[in-house]
Amino acid sequence: MSTYPTFFLRDPRIAHNAAQYIAGLPTSADSPLVVEVKEPTRTLEQNALMWPLLECLSKQTDWHGIKLTELEWKDLISAGLVKSKVVPNLDGTGFVIVGQRTSKMGKRMFSDLIELIYAVGAERGVDFDARKVA
Repeated sequence: MSTYPTFFLRDPRIAHNAAQYIAGLPTSADSPLVVEVKEPTRTLEQNALMWPLLECLSKQTDWHGIKLTELEWKDLISAGLVKSKVVPNLDGTGFVIVGQRTSKMGKRMFSDLIELIYAVGAERGVDFDARKVA
């Protein structure tokens, strides 16, 4: 299996090099290649910030009288950000949120997720500074 380079399009020169590289690739209907252009996924710093914020939500507030874990808050907030689907559980006893995975989010969407965490916490009186002393 061949490995292909990844181009980070930071300036026109790199975009030009990427276009030249793609133009030089062999094409075949029997074995096509896929070229994908996407925003980089979340940063390690963004991910590292998210979990303490979710911990503050989990410890300091509830959702309609139900205590949620950090992971459950993440699922709830990310579903609110991307308008995920909610489907019945396999045994019909509850529901499951399907759709968005934060590991696949781009940096901008992940920033929106962090902002939404702050907004939900602010509405509920969560002290996010508590994460610095915990």
